[in-house]
Amino acid sequence: MSQAALPTSTATAATDTSRTAAAPGRKARIALRTLQVVLALFFIVASGLPKLFAASAAAESFDKIGFGDWYMYFVGSLEVAGGIALLIPVLSGIAATAFIGLMIGAFITNVTALDGHYAATPLILIIPFALIAWARRHHNAELVQLVRHRA
Repeated sequence: MSQAALPTSTATAATDTSRTAAAPGRKARIALRTLQVVLALFFIVASGLPKLFAASAAAESFDKIGFGDWYMYFVGSLEVAGGIALLIPVLSGIAATAFIGLMIGAFITNVTALDGHYAATPLILIIPFALIAWARRHHNAELVQLVRHRA
């Protein structure tokens, strides 16, 4: 009878071990997805839409840059499109990579055309975007296959 109990307890121990090993992976996926949603909402609602609706603060900042209103609408469109793409699994890796480029441009603009007080913000945002781009890099192959299949 004790021999019959032994395999059961061993199987239970193996199941418990696999659950604890799988738990950090699941938690990491949830944390990464939460990060994507938070960044997407920020770039859609707090950053992109004010530019598209020509909010006074956004218009004033882009007047200082000197490229005109078209540039404000262009950047706002990129931010809204990128925020939406962060929420679509197959586009999330490439969207994060594109946001890294956008943040580099924002840093350069802050340092050269503006007063530079907020120059660190885009550099800090590169870190979570790099994490998302790396973690979602497998979606890039899926995206290439989808594009090739449609072409």
